[in-house]
Amino acid sequence: MTRTLYRNGRIFTGDESRWSSALVVDDDAFVHVGTEESAPHADTVVDLHGRIVLPGFTDAHTHLLMMGEALGQVGLTDASSLEEIQRRLRTAREAAPGVLRGRGWLFDAIPGGEPTAAMIDAVVSDIPVYLDANDYHSCWVNTAALAGLGITRDTPDPIGGRIARDAAGDATGMLYETAAQLHAWAHRDATTTDAQRDAAVERVVSAYLAAGVTGAVDMAFDELGLAALGRAAAHGSLPLRIAAHWFIVNTGDDAANLAQVAQAAAHASATTAGVRVLGIKLVLDGTIDACTAAMQAPYADGTNAAPIWPAERLLPVVAAADAAGLQIAMHAIGDAASTLALDAIEHAVAVNGDRQRRHRIEHLEYAAPGTAERMARLGVTASMQPVHADPAIFSNWAAQVGDERADRAFAWSEYDEAGALLAFSTDAPTAPHEALANMYVATTRASALAPGVPAIHPEQALPLERAIAHATRDAAASIGDGDWRGRIAVGYAADFVVLEVDPFEGDPAALLTTRVVRTVIAGRTVHEA
Repeated sequence: MTRTLYRNGRIFTGDESRWSSALVVDDDAFVHVGTEESAPHADTVVDLHGRIVLPGFTDAHTHLLMMGEALGQVGLTDASSLEEIQRRLRTAREAAPGVLRGRGWLFDAIPGGEPTAAMIDAVVSDIPVYLDANDYHSCWVNTAALAGLGITRDTPDPIGGRIARDAAGDATGMLYETAAQLHAWAHRDATTTDAQRDAAVERVVSAYLAAGVTGAVDMAFDELGLAALGRAAAHGSLPLRIAAHWFIVNTGDDAANLAQVAQAAAHASATTAGVRVLGIKLVLDGTIDACTAAMQAPYADGTNAAPIWPAERLLPVVAAADAAGLQIAMHAIGDAASTLALDAIEHAVAVNGDRQRRHRIEHLEYAAPGTAERMARLGVTASMQPVHADPAIFSNWAAQVGDERADRAFAWSEYDEAGALLAFSTDAPTAPHEALANMYVATTRASALAPGVPAIHPEQALPLERAIAHATRDAAASIGDGDWRGRIAVGYAADFVVLEVDPFEGDPAALLTTRVVRTVIAGRTVHEA
């Protein structure tokens, strides 16, 4: 074993009031956190030159394969108009090998917020084009893609999804929610090779290590992801600590739904190299930008959306997963969906008895007043993504719900104050994966995508120490790892990052420009800039 002293640093331990100047790593764990003078003898010494040290970030809600694929696609998040989107597609077509994929477009960049196949056809019509929305809950395709998917006027809408159609009943190019999953994404999965998936894993691992992320929680795991991460682990190229939630689809049939829970339980009890399956993921509703999130009151235009999982289908699945000891993570963006999620957890407690459990609700973009207190009482984790509240992409969100509800948008300070466990993450690739940009939005409510855009709801911002704790210590605790990683403390896993510039002093905008100069996992340097 090699014992290494890291000296002359400014070390934030993950506990808001505790700072140190030196740490010692013995093999894969911290054996000393304090001063250099009190440190035990070490074999090697690393001078930190006064730089800031943080616990390694855990991205507690991400999509690893999807993010790796997205890093190789046409980026559209900062394309502010249809003309700019079309320009990028026209340019990308020159290098496209027979299908063109893009990601990240925003509804308010499209005239009327209604994308059509004809808009893509105007610049690329000879090959299929698939463009995932920024929220990854819908997919915009051209006519060639509709034809390749076999979508006609006779193709039915799936449970929880919709194929956009014109007055004559013909598909217009938008696939919402489960329609995107069952058509566009199923086609993507069927046509992607193992070599392409392996390349996606390589991209995502490299990107996360450079961002100071030492652990990740995949929130839509399946057999393809399991196989790809297993191959990477077998080749020794997966240093990230990875946990996952198995994705469960509402088939409309209780027996088929419960069979998926049994499959997830089997994976959770198995030993798989590279990844630990913890539980299940259920998507209860859509998104506010697309008016598919389930709300207790209608949207500004008078419409509303039903949950993808109605109570009669949801309650048996949650009760079964809870009985099997699985952690349940439920996507709930609208207040009707988060209320339904908590109702389902309370039902599981009533059915299975009062015991130790730590379930999660993902996103909570708009929740009913009192939700934070209810979650704290039930021991349910609030899993939230500060980057989703970026002011540069907020206007369409606010327009859909109206001013009164927009005033309580992304109210993560409510959960902090209520005492609920609050885990910060990015939900990449629906938002940038960089941990420090996430902390910038969390601590300022200003824009990381377009610096200079004024902050919105700054009263919801958190002190930087607390924001980082939610993205390190609490993110690890959200998956049951809080007693051995996520903090810089004696006996904990030696996962930490070193920053070029100290963001605790001076302008918080330093979070957007400073580099991660070293990332360490289990005592081993896995990234160095």
